[in-house]
Amino acid sequence: MKTSTLMMVAERAGVSTATVARVLKGKGYVSEDARSRVETALRETRYRPNAMARGLRQQRSFTVGHMLTAITANPFFVNVAHWAEEEALVHGYKTFLFNHNGMAERERLGVEHFIERRVDAVLFTNAVDPANVRLLQAAAIPVVQLERVALAEAPAIVVDNRVGALQAMRHLIELGHHRIAFMGGDPSLIAPYGKHVPSVEQERLGAYRDALAAAGLEQPEGAVRLGRYYNIEDGGSGIEGYRHMKDLLALASRPTAIFATCDILAAGALQAIYEAGLRVPDDISLIGFDDTIGMNLTPALTTVAQPMQELGRAGFRAALAAIEERTLDAAPPLASRLVLRRSTAPAR
Repeated sequence: MKTSTLMMVAERAGVSTATVARVLKGKGYVSEDARSRVETALRETRYRPNAMARGLRQQRSFTVGHMLTAITANPFFVNVAHWAEEEALVHGYKTFLFNHNGMAERERLGVEHFIERRVDAVLFTNAVDPANVRLLQAAAIPVVQLERVALAEAPAIVVDNRVGALQAMRHLIELGHHRIAFMGGDPSLIAPYGKHVPSVEQERLGAYRDALAAAGLEQPEGAVRLGRYYNIEDGGSGIEGYRHMKDLLALASRPTAIFATCDILAAGALQAIYEAGLRVPDDISLIGFDDTIGMNLTPALTTVAQPMQELGRAGFRAALAAIEERTLDAAPPLASRLVLRRSTAPAR
């Protein structure tokens, strides 16, 4: 296939080559309509800038490292990585992925690989050890943290977990559920952002408790189950949610609804419910969190959707701005939102 040129892209998009160049470089004003047409033309023509020549001229590798927790354990990481890669390709960049599997030593190894490859920036989804983030900063490589913050001094794009969690709880309460159980990550197992900023786990658990209080409901005894979302070693199975659900079903007053703050936890809960001869949502309503595997469960899972596409794309754009030494305003938290499907129904 004949190599696409800048002129071919400009002709297909109906713009000047200067406009195409501004889109590729991320510099200068381009209207949203023109930008959309250029990005479409770039994909259709499979235009790829000569990265080696650009790198020599601009002293860049046109690569970005992406440090991930474990793509085999949780589809959340796959989705964020995918959309970061998509945004990178639009700007003529490639991404290199490295999974640290929750181990600080492995994360450091990945960071050293990124430095050896001379990547232009690194995304973390998520960082384990702040020292590894500082190592990149010491090497003058820009860093952007996504979803979670390990180092307060490094730029980050986070999610407002509270807004989606409140929507989930209000939905269950409006359906008449008074005995609502919670299963999620234990805040004591995961370091918070800092002294004055709540962790993801604290936001979700706090929203659960605040919603109950606002509705004049008490937290049912034994109804809060905390631990890990999943074990990376076993590939991210739903065993944690299964165990939590078995304990909840053994309570003297069984909950009529469950708010599981990870779709993987919800999948395990679903297995335990069916094993007990019960049905969702007829006997127990169930809500998950993330919107990763919910559509593939039976029934399709009502869940709080994480803005995975926005995280990935915004993360790369922030990294590009840092590479080009442009100043970006601090990004406000991205909103989570409730997605209604078939796993919730009015309380009996």
